[in-house]
Amino acid sequence: QVQLEESGGGSVQAGDSLRLSCAASGHTFTVSWFRQAPGKEREFVALIAWSGSTTYYAESVEGRFTISKDNAKNTVYLQMNSLKPEDTAVYYCAGGSHYSLLPTEYNSWGQGTQVTVFA
Repeated sequence: QVQLEESGGGSVQAGDSLRLSCAASGHTFTVSWFRQAPGKEREFVALIAWSGSTTYYAESVEGRFTISKDNAKNTVYLQMNSLKPEDTAVYYCAGGSHYSLLPTEYNSWGQGTQVTVFA
């Protein structure tokens, strides 16, 4: 099973930017970012395929967040711009065997990194 480790979270003001990193011990078919705010269900944020250039975003972040990868470093990034207080959550990366927006279909998860956005 692939091991994943997130980093790069922090506390910022609304409108600021953060870049999250997800270091993987190997490749899965896809890597996705999910987030979970207190009292809410885990929700899909963005997806990228290790092979090729396929990406997909949740409507709530499209145009503000960019997912990218460095195959040589086995690392996936999530560049988050124009952050809003509603982006506050624990962000997780997950490795998957196919394209899916459902967290239940991922079996490799990192421990999560906290992102807090102040108004």
